Amino acid sequence: MSDEKEKDKETADIIKELGLLTSGSNFKSDIQYINIIGSIEGHSVLPQDTKATRYEHLIPELIAVEENPDIKGLLLVLNTVGGDVEAGLALAELIAGISKPTVSLVIGGGHSIGIPLAVSADYSFVAKSATMTLHPIRTSGTLITAEPTFEYMKKTQDRVVDFIVEHSHASRAEIEEKMNCTSNMANDVGTLLFGPEAVNMGLVDGLGTLTQALAKLRELIGKTE
Repeated sequence: MSDEKEKDKETADIIKELGLLTSGSNFKSDIQYINIIGSIEGHSVLPQDTKATRYEHLIPELIAVEENPDIKGLLLVLNTVGGDVEAGLALAELIAGISKPTVSLVIGGGHSIGIPLAVSADYSFVAKSATMTLHPIRTSGTLITAEPTFEYMKKTQDRVVDFIVEHSHASRAEIEEKMNCTSNMANDVGTLLFGPEAVNMGLVDGLGTLTQALAKLRELIGKTE
């Protein structure tokens, strides 16, 4: 297939998927942009009608950020309801381990396991209108009601809390208090935080927009050069 035909096919695919004439990413930049949207899919495949981010697709992209000398920083944009705990933590650990500057921006929502992903960056922003939910971990499928099962779930939740404490300015006591709150949400355990509340408790570094997130990333990149 000729280059012209390949470009025509690519344009047709973009129009079909996005309704746009261009993806907006066909320009040269030294910043890698990665978005995490919908549910984070882990070891189990989610239903076809569920918008999902597959962690195995992001792993090579994150490795490329570290390995590619032309990439100077990473901007992570999140609008996620959460998802697979182990997959989310795996991605968060990779992001936290990148030696180049990283900035995250939560728009819409950064719920559940999306919180460790948000705080894994060197600096984190949340939109003023965005929300973030802290709640205990969940499980699906068959549950064996034996003591080791609940012990394992407690240890898994501790892994999540440990990561958030290590990569944010929020205290363990406040995180656990909001995770186990029974008066904030009508049909659930946990706490729904609006953008300013997430900043006030030290979960996220600051309120911000795309422009501010990019400016911060450029600032961090400038300090490394």
